[in-house]
This record gives sequence, structure tokens and C-alpha cells, in this order.
Amino acid sequence: MSNSFGSRGALQVGAKSYDIFRLDALEKQGIGKPSRLPFCLKVLLENLLRNEDGRFFKKEDIESLARWDPKATSQKEISFMPARVLLQDFTGVPAVADLAAMRDALAAMGGDAKKINPLQAAELVIDHSVQVDYFGTADAFQKNAALEFERNKERYMFLRWAQTAFRNFNVVPPDTGIVHQVNCEYLARVVFEHNLHGKLSAYPDTLVGTDSHTTMVNGLGCVGWGVGGIEAEAAMLGQPSTMLIPPVVGYKLTGRMPEGATATDLVLTITEHLRKHGVVGKFVEFYGPGLASLAAADRMTIANMCPEYGATIGIFPIDEETLKYLRFTARNESAVALVRAYAIEQGMFGTDRLDESVYSENLGLELGSIEPCLAGPRRPQDRVPLGQMKSKFDAEMPKLLGKQRTDATRRSVPVSLSGKSGQLSDGAVVVAAITSCTNTSNPSVLLAAGLVAKKAVEKGLTMSPWVKTSLAPGSKVVTDYLNKAGLMTYLDQLGFNLVGYGCTTCIGNSGPLPDEVSKAIKDNDLIAASVLSGNRNFEGRIHPQVRANYLASPPLVVAYALAGRMDIDLSTQPVGRNAQGAEIFLRDIWPTTKEVADTVAAALGSEMFRAQYANVFDGDASWQSLSIPSGDRFIWEQDSTYVKRPPFFDNLSRQPAAVEDLKGVRVLAVLGDSVTTDHISPAGSIPAEGPAGKYLISKGVQPKDFNSYGARRGNHEVMIRGTFANIRLKNMLAPGTEGGVTVHLPDGAPMTIFDASEKYAQENVPLAILAGKEYGSGSSRDWAAKGPQLLGVRLVIAESYERIHRSNLVGMGVLPLQFQPGETPTSLGLTGREVFAVAGIAKAMNGDKRITVKVTDEAGAAKQFTAIVRIDTPEEGQYYQNGGILPYVLRQLL
Repeated sequence: MSNSFGSRGALQVGAKSYDIFRLDALEKQGIGKPSRLPFCLKVLLENLLRNEDGRFFKKEDIESLARWDPKATSQKEISFMPARVLLQDFTGVPAVADLAAMRDALAAMGGDAKKINPLQAAELVIDHSVQVDYFGTADAFQKNAALEFERNKERYMFLRWAQTAFRNFNVVPPDTGIVHQVNCEYLARVVFEHNLHGKLSAYPDTLVGTDSHTTMVNGLGCVGWGVGGIEAEAAMLGQPSTMLIPPVVGYKLTGRMPEGATATDLVLTITEHLRKHGVVGKFVEFYGPGLASLAAADRMTIANMCPEYGATIGIFPIDEETLKYLRFTARNESAVALVRAYAIEQGMFGTDRLDESVYSENLGLELGSIEPCLAGPRRPQDRVPLGQMKSKFDAEMPKLLGKQRTDATRRSVPVSLSGKSGQLSDGAVVVAAITSCTNTSNPSVLLAAGLVAKKAVEKGLTMSPWVKTSLAPGSKVVTDYLNKAGLMTYLDQLGFNLVGYGCTTCIGNSGPLPDEVSKAIKDNDLIAASVLSGNRNFEGRIHPQVRANYLASPPLVVAYALAGRMDIDLSTQPVGRNAQGAEIFLRDIWPTTKEVADTVAAALGSEMFRAQYANVFDGDASWQSLSIPSGDRFIWEQDSTYVKRPPFFDNLSRQPAAVEDLKGVRVLAVLGDSVTTDHISPAGSIPAEGPAGKYLISKGVQPKDFNSYGARRGNHEVMIRGTFANIRLKNMLAPGTEGGVTVHLPDGAPMTIFDASEKYAQENVPLAILAGKEYGSGSSRDWAAKGPQLLGVRLVIAESYERIHRSNLVGMGVLPLQFQPGETPTSLGLTGREVFAVAGIAKAMNGDKRITVKVTDEAGAAKQFTAIVRIDTPEEGQYYQNGGILPYVLRQLL
């Protein structure tokens, strides 16, 4: 590595001496003012200094970042090499399958298969596979865990093999916790210590992760963000990410939170504010005097929902609160000392130096303005103040109607289950879940939920019979402190029994509704509701039968579960009545801020973290007893419906072909605004009547054993058939329909999107997608790019893209074009029934990015419009030319 600026130096911490790359070396030479850079850009600058190699990390890049102009409209491209890669099992299984297939491909091309290894530390947490099949009983966790293992045994065998076959790869076994909470409580280093050939070096802990909410660790001062699985694989193989130096929005927090408000209310307010302002592609850095009143857990709650407000990261600086959290979570004292010493030495400690003038934009929030709220019924940025919940739900009713209903007149039907009877109506809460990394990492809101449950039980409130309740914490520490506080028993009495440690309802693993509830909803087309302490509430995500989905703090989840419906104003109406008929209001069961703080202080201790993480990689007896193949290359089971060798490297040539223009392109789907990766590649249940369900049945799999799309991401045959198969997808090529339906052109025959793609493939016709704003928002789902590519999609034209999805499309060799500002498919008169052609792609990629799209309509009339090629960096151009990032890396290894 080069050291053009002589920045390499030593840092003494106790008895250890570390190599570091000093930022002040640049300022002493008159190269910019790194001391005035935002905290996050200081981390990127150190990354450039340490990795300077003249190829990816260049001297002029270092100078550009050191001289950063916060008001510049155009910024230079730089590279970023994370210290580690974080994966969860839904995205991790296909990522590891790709690595295993790369070993096969490299061997077939005469290379050494063992070259395919993570060069950066890679850690995978199995947390996305548990489903809420059982709930409301003392043995729900044991039953769900057993069923999870039975369903996912093939996947778990594969991951156990990978743990032994790949170097620098660790797996946290199932039933341990949620990836982001485990990351913050155990895996995060904040400052990385690396020993190479006996020489110690120290540098900031940076990462990329295969889950959007990787940003949660930003709350500890770790720079990292979510990427698609394909980009994460490239990072594991030593390929840096490329990016334009981002704008940095300074977000100043002042004041203190008022009585009754929670960290969830705060983050929903920030999400609404920043999404309205527009921060896609930007870094957001929080600072100001308000940080003094925010615990690390509150900061991580805000950082976690960064994908919901659209930024790349939502970072907090390292300060005394960071050190307090590291000690509290039982980190080694020498590691804490290194964090402090390094951050101080590099000017990265505290908020005193975060002057407002160094930011591209300045925003802020007075914490005293926060009020209790929810978000829904479709998007996390759609905040609803608690007092407006009833009126807002009433206004949403007409928009939530299903195909069987023509008016929003309230419907109500009698249901009877578990010996209880009641009226199930529109707005009834049928799913109430305390789940998700966003909030289960925060002791204050979880203990507040326990206190609400305690007071509710003591006041004589009981649960409505139709509410499916669940508690899925992000780590085992949560149940430790709930038990120590004596609150678990009250949650149990209300049905919020432990169902598993992992992502459940928030990713669609809510499991089936009771038969009586399911039938009542289906037969009467009721608008059922869910309330969860999660971060995502997109259409069709939580449960296929639930149309109205609301995010809320854990204590509000308990309150709405008790009320049994969402169309209620809990600020004025009672939560319920006790056996004597007395009305009980939210104020009667809501704990004070002091009660919550005192409970947190009494219930939590660092010994809990030390005990739970002592043997975190070992797993239980079921994990340890798994029989796995030996050897460097995986033995693929031909009849497996979970793990198949992916086809992305089949017949790969040693050299890439020249970039070809596109002609004769037909449109597979015309989509609207805010189409999420859930719409493109759902993670939840697999319908038996859909292409994926029919495929599984043909392989002898019964519907009860389908599991979820997420769990079957290691099988491309399932995932292709599930692409664009979300039951709420609206394709304007097939008006009046929902789900994965389209028409084959030019004959106009209606059929599933998968069947149409098969027919187009036989006709050798390339495909395109037309879309509106924020195409691909939501989770960093690599299958949302892989699936379309395997369907034959070679082109997407959208009004705008979510950052990760655009990158994923390029990473799979799919060309992303963007309509010019002010233009839309409608304004251009596009119906999707035309034939498209795009010429001069190679030239446009390396030029001003504008390209002409020619369109021929059904009558043979031709027209054209100008679009923008969204291949944003030269390195992305290399990926596109190679047919994707992984073929590019494979050819580099050869």
C-alpha cells in the first residue's frame, strides 16, 4: 500500500502500539481541513488513506475528500473497503450459494477453487427463518423453534458446511437473536483491531450488510449500510464499493423528550421529516445538545430506520454514551480503551467539533415536540399522531377496499374461538407483534410494554379473542431483563408469549391466522389490521389477509391489542372495560418516564450480555448434530427444493463480450410509484395456486411445508416463479388485476408474469419494466434484481430509483434508465404495449449519460424520448459490461 502523505503513524494504548493513518497529517500539509469534516467523512477519508493503492484508492481521491466542498453539486467518485461484511440468512444463503457456485465455475475454468474465500471478516446471523405458527402459550417458542429447524434443515446444513469450508466466515446459529441487535450487542468493534504478521493496526469499524437495516450500528458510530447480496459477495472477495462522495445532511437535535413519548415516536417523526425533505443517496449525521439525553439504544433506534427515511446512513458520533454502551454490553475494557484513544486521536470523539457550517444541508428537530404516534397503513413515513388515528383510519377505508367490495360501509361479523365470542369488524387488530430490531434493541420501550401489560392485567383488562399476539425479541438478553423485572408474566397473561428470537412479523413471518378469523376476513372481505413494533409495513408484507398495517412503539402495540381495533382514538376513548364494566383509559395504564427509567436501571446488567454471548457461535444440540459434507466444494443435491446451484456462472466465457444495444424489447410490467422490493420479490408466504406453489407441488412438497419465499432464496427455480408475484402488485398492462399478472404481446393473452417470460424466452424477446418514482424502495433484496434478470428483463426505465436497488440492477447486468425530470410514462404516452429499442449504450455510459429510446406503438408509429443511463461510476460500467459484478470478480480472479 502507498503512503503518499506520510500519514502512517503509531498510537500507544496501554501496553499495545497500533499502526494508524492520521488525518491531521493532511491538514499539516495544507491539504484541506479534515478536522472540520463531518464525522462520517473522516471515516471515509481514513479508509482512503489506509487503502491507497493507486488503482481503486488514489492520491487525488484523498485530496478531493480532504478538500470537500459541502455545497458542491457534483462530487468525485471514491472507493470504500469495509472492514467486515454482515449477513442474515435470507440474503446470506443465496450469497453463500453464489460463492460455492463461483468455486465450481473457477475450477471449471482452470482456476483454484480455494481462491474463493471471504477476504474480509464475514459474519452471518440466522434470524429470518422463524415463523409465528404457535402463539399465546407457554411452549410457543419451543414449538416454533422445532418447526423452524425441521423446515430449514437443508439450509442450515448448507450454512454449517460454509462455516467449515470458508475462511473468515462465522455463523450465529438460529434462535439466538436478530442480526442487527446481535451486531450492536456483540459483533460491532467500533474501532477494529487487526493483527497481520504480528503487526497491530487500528482503524474504524466499517461494514456493509445484506440487510437494509445494517445502519442500526450507525448509532454506535460505525459507518456501514445495506447493500444487495451480490455487492456484499464482491466486498467479501476484496472488491471495494464505489460511490460518489455523498452530500452530508447535518441534523441537529435539541431539547429533551417530553413525558409519555418514546424513541419509536421520535424515529417515526424523523422518518416523516427526512422522507419529505428528500435524503436519498445522502448521509445524515445527527449531532447537537439533544444527544446528551439520548441513550445509545435510542440512537440505534433512529439509525435503524435510515432506509425508511431514505438516506444511505444515519450516523451518530462516538462519544461517552458509546463507551458506556460498550461497557454495559460486556465489551473487553481494553477494547473500550482503544475506541476512546483512537477516536480522540483522530478528532472523531464527541460532538463539539461538529460545526453546522461543514454540512451540505442543515436540518433539526426540537425533541420536546415529539408526541405519541404511529405510521401506516402502508408506509413507514406516513406518520399518524395518536389523537388522529380514528379519523385517519376512516379516511383510509375507501382506499383499502378489496375486489369484492364497492363501498366503505362498516362490516362486522360474529366470530367465536377459544371459547370466546365477539364481533370481528373492519379495522379489527388481528396481528399485534412486539418484534423487529428497531425496537427490541431498546430496553426502555420493551420494559414500557411490560409495564403497560402489568397495569392492564391489574386493572382487569383482557385480550380480544381474534388478536394474534407475539413477542419476538432481538436477543436473549431481552427475556432475561423482562424476567428480572417481573414483567414477563404479565405479557404472558395477555398472550404476548415468547414466540422466537428473530425477525418474524416485520418480514412477513407472521404465520397463519386462526382459521375462524381467516375465514371471516376472506368471506366478508374485511379490512383487517396489524400493529407491530417494526420498521416495514408495505402492502402484502405483514400478512396476505391484512390490508392496514401500522408501526408503533411496543407499549402502543400492547394498548391497541387490548383495544382490539385500530379505528379508535386512544387519547380520548377507553382501551377497554374490566369485568365490572369500568372504563380503562390509556392514561390509566401508561407508565411515567421515571417508572421506565427506574425499571431499566433495576433490571439490566452487563452480566446478562456476558452470559448470553459467551458461546454465541456454538448453537444448540440440534445445530451441532447437523451432518454436513466435507471438502472445499459443496455437493449439490439435485432434488433439493431449498438449495440449488445458481445458474449465474453457467457457460461463462473468460472474456466479456462487447456491450450490445437493445432492440425488439417488450414490456413485462408497467408499475406505479413506490414499488418496493417486496412487490418485486416477496419474502412471505407462497400461494399454492401461483407458479412457485405449483412448482413446489410438482416436486412433492405439500402446501403446509412451503415455508416462505425468503427461506427458499437458495433455490432459483422458486424465486424466478415468485418474481413480481406479490399479491398486491398492480400491473397497468393488466388493469383491474392484482398479483403477478400480465399480458403477452402482441397477442394480448393474459397470463402470469412467469408464464409470459417463458413464452418471451422461447421467442428470444428481451424484456423491460416501466416504473414510477422510488422504484425498488424497501429492503436491500438481491433477488429483486436477480429474479427479473432470470426472467429475461434487460432494461428498467423508472422515474427514480432507491439507491440499493439501482446498484443491484447494475450488479446483475440489467440496464437502469431514468426518465428526465418532469417526464413520466403517462406524459410520454407510453402504455407498455410498444416495442422499445436503445442504441449507443456503451457510448452513453462513458459520456454524458443521456441516451435515446426509440418506441414503436401497436399501429407501427414511431417516436423517441431521451432517458438518463443510471450506471453512475466507471466501475459500475465494468460490472455491466461483464454481465454483473460477480462475473467481473470471477474474471479478475482468473
